[in-house]
Amino acid sequence: MSSRAAWRLESLGFSQVYRYAVGKLDWFAFGLPMAGEFATIPKAGDVVRREVPTRHLGDKLGEVHEHCQAVGWKVCLVVTKSNVVLGRLRREAWEAEPDTPVENVMENGPTTFRPDNFLKPLIKRMHDKKVGSVIITNSDGMLIGLLFRKDGQERLRQDQPADEHAS
Repeated sequence: MSSRAAWRLESLGFSQVYRYAVGKLDWFAFGLPMAGEFATIPKAGDVVRREVPTRHLGDKLGEVHEHCQAVGWKVCLVVTKSNVVLGRLRREAWEAEPDTPVENVMENGPTTFRPDNFLKPLIKRMHDKKVGSVIITNSDGMLIGLLFRKDGQERLRQDQPADEHAS
């Protein structure tokens, strides 16, 4: 909202009014282009897989599982119609009855990361926590894709100078 609107709300008695002005960090968190010294450092958004199977809360597990198998995925993200991530279906979810709504078996509110996260520390974190993939969303929670640890490790290997490969 504009400054004028925020001040008007305060004048009407609203005590908790905040003016949000989009800034550079939010721009980066949406995965939009960077310039300057950090532009060349590999980030999560550089290697994210954008074609991820998604379904909605009321969908039946059996149909979702069939779809995921057909496209070769073991995971499915549950999103709103606006593509905001609500949950994740992992391998253990597929054991439920096929007519179960995905909402009943999904992992609610999975951890997400932004596309501007630097790749090297994120891959290290994934390695330390033994995580094979993480969800990448923009700052509004809208799905960008999945980052697989092996994809990130490969990108980091490609970016190493030749003499570092020998060590």
